[in-house]
Amino acid sequence: MGGRLQQVAVLFMLVFFVACDVLVVEAEPLDALRQYLDQNNNSIEVVRAKAQDGDAEAQFNMGRVYDYGESFTGIPNDYAEAFKWYRMAAEQDYYLAQHNLALMYYHGKGTKQNKSEAVRWWTKAAENGDPLAQCALGYSYMVGDGVKQNKSEAIKWWMKAAENGDAQAQYSLGCTYDNGDGVEQDSYEAVKWYRKAAEQNHARAQFMMGVMYYNGWGIKQNKPEALRWYLKAAEQGLADAQNNIGIMYHNGEGVERDSSEAVRWYRKAADQGLAVAQSNLGFMYDNGDGVRQNKSEAIKWWRKAAKQGDKNAQKALRRNGKKW
Repeated sequence: MGGRLQQVAVLFMLVFFVACDVLVVEAEPLDALRQYLDQNNNSIEVVRAKAQDGDAEAQFNMGRVYDYGESFTGIPNDYAEAFKWYRMAAEQDYYLAQHNLALMYYHGKGTKQNKSEAVRWWTKAAENGDPLAQCALGYSYMVGDGVKQNKSEAIKWWMKAAENGDAQAQYSLGCTYDNGDGVEQDSYEAVKWYRKAAEQNHARAQFMMGVMYYNGWGIKQNKPEALRWYLKAAEQGLADAQNNIGIMYHNGEGVERDSSEAVRWYRKAADQGLAVAQSNLGFMYDNGDGVRQNKSEAIKWWRKAAKQGDKNAQKALRRNGKKW
């Protein structure tokens, strides 16, 4: 039980840094670039000519070609050239280019890093209705990254993005209501937004739906339903969910007790480096619970966890006279 609570606390400390996933998401999927090139006879020179004639869409796609199109265009990545084309399109109020230009400024790709300038361009794209930019702008205001911290402004932009269907913004709103950060704490509202994101296959939102159902926070407690959501997140490789499934199988919560199945799920999470799962797996080996007893294997997993600061694993090693 203590491992589970520790894991959830860690999640809450990281929620807004998880939200920065959006800060690496390019406007439009890569397939859109392939499709655009197909429409132009797969000719970079045709697209370049359009771009040079001032076509904003062509300028944006030339930026994408230089940004990350090497894998199928054969043109080497050139971030300075990508930056040039994005800026041309952005200055014509092409919001997809405005978002990608902001990313270039934020990460210092093709130009000197300038987070304030990134915020300026995200603001332009956000005001043009781009949900990715709205979500990124919300993150910037929430943590004060490139702009003075303003949680009310963050929530305003996340709300706009969420209402436009952006799953990351929906998840971020769930976190703000869950933690009462910039809004009054409201578990019911948190569940509402987590569910919207989870139904779009957002893995961490699915995990949090599991947490909410498991604990009965903002919704009637339902451990089989918690397990169902954890499984959805675990199938996407989320280690936190895999560990919690292990706990549920180990304790027989919402499912018939099965220590072997618990070991299987702990191992999946442990192999991804999750300290709590490594510690849990160590105890399973130590006790011969769901797996053949093996003290050496227990110590191996405890050491992995202890090196990451897991207190339970450190105590177990001390009790066995071992260092980490």
